[in-house]
Amino acid sequence: MRETDNNVQDVGFILIPGFALMCYASAVEPLRAVNLLAGRELYRVHVYSPSGEPVPSSSGAVVPAEPLVAAKRDRLHSLFVIAGGHPSGWQWPAVHASLRAFERDGVSIGGISGGPYLLAAAGLLTDHRFTIHWEHAPALIEDFPGLKPEQARYIFDRNLLTCGGGVAPLDMMHALISARFGPAFATRVSDWYLHTHVASSAEPQRASLAERHGLHHPALLAVLEKMEATIEHPLDRDAMARFAGITPRHLDRLFAEHLASTFLQEYRRLRLEHARKLLQQSALSVSEIAFACGFASPAHFARRYRELYGTTPKKGRSL
Repeated sequence: MRETDNNVQDVGFILIPGFALMCYASAVEPLRAVNLLAGRELYRVHVYSPSGEPVPSSSGAVVPAEPLVAAKRDRLHSLFVIAGGHPSGWQWPAVHASLRAFERDGVSIGGISGGPYLLAAAGLLTDHRFTIHWEHAPALIEDFPGLKPEQARYIFDRNLLTCGGGVAPLDMMHALISARFGPAFATRVSDWYLHTHVASSAEPQRASLAERHGLHHPALLAVLEKMEATIEHPLDRDAMARFAGITPRHLDRLFAEHLASTFLQEYRRLRLEHARKLLQQSALSVSEIAFACGFASPAHFARRYRELYGTTPKKGRSL
């Protein structure tokens, strides 16, 4: 950990082209508010890009940046990498090497949204608890089989800080500011942005199954949760009914009444939805994705994929 003599912490952000502007703003703005409310500079923000060129965000807004090599002259206390979009655009060996070098030098390293993927590529997540945006979790798990992200808004584990992205950096920065200046001052900062509900690190990134589906039947929710957990090896209707402690016919009635669907249709939709994420977020072949999502053959997978999405898996990869 580093801090300059005048009690200013230098915080760096590496922006990967296609990063989400909301993630960046949610991380940077609380630091600006600290300086404003304190009446003096307590945080100094540095923005870097792999090439040194201004960085386009996913929304098209462009953020000026310095070359990453300039970070060597800055006495960084912490360094965050923010990435969005597709993991194929996150292959930056120079960034991976810089992250490793700064970590060895005692700088706290952070990843926001897709940023933890780059931390994984740099070899920094081994034996650490971490999180990543839920959309990017399947790609990370497939590309780094030994790593398992947690579904948390943010996680601090020793010198590594990871965050799911979106507005969760507001919660993460509240925790960091609270640890440095106390909870009362951190609340003043959050109030500045009308951030009246500060989520804990362990709160989920997504709405609950009940909220997403608009239902509250305990047996049906248990089945839906089990479906999401058994994508690769789907259970048959009888086994799922036994799991929920109901009869198969009752299971059929629940899907018809609450979801206007059938057990098989909903299970297939979930598996195809997962497959679509893998097509867009991973380098797995179509055949590998088919088997990873519980389909008996690539041909069967392709047929079902076309029925739902109106295109082939190969074309779906580029959407």
